Amino acid sequence: MQLSGAQIVVQSLKAEGVEYVFGYPGGAVIEIYDAIFQLNKFKHILTRHEQAAVHAADAYARVSGKVGVALVTSGPGVTNALTGIATAYSDSIPLVVISGQVGNSLIGTDAFQEVDTVGITRPCVKHNFLVTNIGELADTIKKAFQIAASGRPGPVVVDIPKDVTQAMAKFSYPQEDIFIRSYQPVVQGHIGQIKKAVQMLASAKRPIVYFGGGVVLGNASEEMTQFIRMTGVPCTGTLMGLGTYPSSDRQFLGMLGMHGTYEANLAMQNADVVLAIGARFDDRVVSVPSKFLDKPKKIIHIDIDPSSIAKRVKVDIPIVGDVKNVLTEIIHLWGKQETAPSADSLDKWWKNIEEWRSHNCLWFENDSEIIKPQYVVQKLAEITKNSAIITSDVGQHQMFAAQYYPFERPRQWLNSGGLGTMGVGLPYALGAKLAAPEQDVFCITGEGSIQMNIQELSTCFQYNVPINVVTLNNGYLGMVRQWQELYYGNRESETYFDSLPDFVKLAESYGHIGIRVDKKSDVEGALLEALNQKDRLVFLDFLTDKKQNVLPMVGNGKGLDEMVLPPHMRDIAKA
Repeated sequence: MQLSGAQIVVQSLKAEGVEYVFGYPGGAVIEIYDAIFQLNKFKHILTRHEQAAVHAADAYARVSGKVGVALVTSGPGVTNALTGIATAYSDSIPLVVISGQVGNSLIGTDAFQEVDTVGITRPCVKHNFLVTNIGELADTIKKAFQIAASGRPGPVVVDIPKDVTQAMAKFSYPQEDIFIRSYQPVVQGHIGQIKKAVQMLASAKRPIVYFGGGVVLGNASEEMTQFIRMTGVPCTGTLMGLGTYPSSDRQFLGMLGMHGTYEANLAMQNADVVLAIGARFDDRVVSVPSKFLDKPKKIIHIDIDPSSIAKRVKVDIPIVGDVKNVLTEIIHLWGKQETAPSADSLDKWWKNIEEWRSHNCLWFENDSEIIKPQYVVQKLAEITKNSAIITSDVGQHQMFAAQYYPFERPRQWLNSGGLGTMGVGLPYALGAKLAAPEQDVFCITGEGSIQMNIQELSTCFQYNVPINVVTLNNGYLGMVRQWQELYYGNRESETYFDSLPDFVKLAESYGHIGIRVDKKSDVEGALLEALNQKDRLVFLDFLTDKKQNVLPMVGNGKGLDEMVLPPHMRDIAKA
């Protein structure tokens, strides 16, 4: 039986086990949408904007561990999707984005709704394809899923001209992976390097494990947790790595980096051996490499992407491979060897760390009825027993969520860590809830970020997706205002909102429940009411302290031991 190109697309997605496709129709993909309607092979979620479609697919992938799928039309459909694609690329999220294109004969003629999709997406995709021949369509989709999910994951764009979706051909979907000669990721670490790493760790006096989002993507949380517990060494995680190791465990020092804890940053700075797993030593983590290396340290770096190793910081033992496989081998070798870090040295190291931890760097004054944003996050963690899926937008609320919600498992925390994209929170919550309908999902956002994709409240209503939105509303673009206070003489240039909507009425107009909270004593009750509304979306508008800052903070050009500390620690800073 012959199928149209559009039908081949739908059948191929079904063959890949696709459950949801997030998208928005248009002329160049109308054949595909007709095939979706006729064949009824999966659920399509009609978002209100292509950017949100890609963000929702991204979140679905983060929570489920599967490849997310988005479908957009040509021209503005693609350009609207670009921010979502770049966001997924920065965080290494496996996506397949199918885009429509004008017919083959019209490509390059400036036809209606034509853009060079391959050209404009090239810098922010793992790979892209333009399918000009229907005979290559099924194999191309197979390759797209392979590439997106293997090695270091990432988004793959498949651009399909309209005449290819209309053409007819026999359909046969590959059952096995297609051999791609130019793309063969290394998954097994070099055993010689692994042995050297084990020996280096065993001789360390001040070791630390530093992990990132690569451990989540590599499904290696269990192996990493086992190794950390069997060695007794401290660990710290990046913003993207939170939840990989239980945050409530004593060996976890908290997040490190620009808004990391005092103890995590000082431990990372003063360690003599750093085991980096699935992390990139990026600017938000170690700030200035030369200052990070001021105190001599040996670095072991495990990553599946060879280009990430020694990109910013000189590495002593590079190990290229799948982090799960490498950690399994490390655990095996560690169990066989007779040496381990000196108990006395490790005990002394822990005493230093506990002294740093005793300053309680995340303490904040909370004596008035003015709502502190930290308090809202703490209460949310308390009533959800640290178990909810949390999405965030980008800004102060994102950092408060990272600092004050103890994430206990991987794929529980969704945020735009690499690109820092405002507006992701609500579509992330939509995609997360569809991926894990049995889980409570809360979007922690700000009054600035939420307005960037607030139209997705309509999508949530149409498909009955009962998430909860927690808006920490301080009337400012808070993170920019914080920088203006600390580094720009308090000149609040374009960071104050003086025409905000009534979010309660706005939520209600979309068919949801809206609640405004302006007193600390009402915070817990409002959160409990939202948690108990299992079949309705609840939009909580918390009017919070307007000038609360996220601290500690490592400023631009500073080292990890040069933090701006909260008021109760200022004497330490002077000393």
